[in-house]
Amino acid sequence: MTSRPPVPPFTLDSARQKVRLAEDAWNTRDPDRVVGVYTEDTVWRNRAEFPVGREAVRAFLQRKWARELDYRLIKGLWAFGEDRIAVRFAYEWHDDSGQWFRSYGNENWAFTEAGLMRRRFASINDLPITESDRLFRWPLGRRPDDHPGLDELGL
Repeated sequence: MTSRPPVPPFTLDSARQKVRLAEDAWNTRDPDRVVGVYTEDTVWRNRAEFPVGREAVRAFLQRKWARELDYRLIKGLWAFGEDRIAVRFAYEWHDDSGQWFRSYGNENWAFTEAGLMRRRFASINDLPITESDRLFRWPLGRRPDDHPGLDELGL
């Protein structure tokens, strides 16, 4: 079985590391890279979609990033337990008409002993914003270490 450190049981430091690794992966917008951290039979809830399994998640992510352009994400640790992590996040993106959005949400994650995510439940709200209201302005890819997080941005 593939291992994806850090693995449970989580400490404050390992939970923070797991959250940052997830943020970094999602900011690649590469479905093939992202799905590698989920179990083959992973179960998701994302808005009104309920993908089950890596292949369904891969297809979901391909659709997502074809629609959510110039996607930039920040995740923050909210709480953690032995094999679970709760995250809050915000991301900015625009659609093909040029309308910008900031999407806010919360995720609940459950992990296997090997550190693969077996459950991901997300609740997300979209707020239309103007281009001048954007806060996430780093070059596409990984958020720079010196870029403010959610708390520093007041989100």
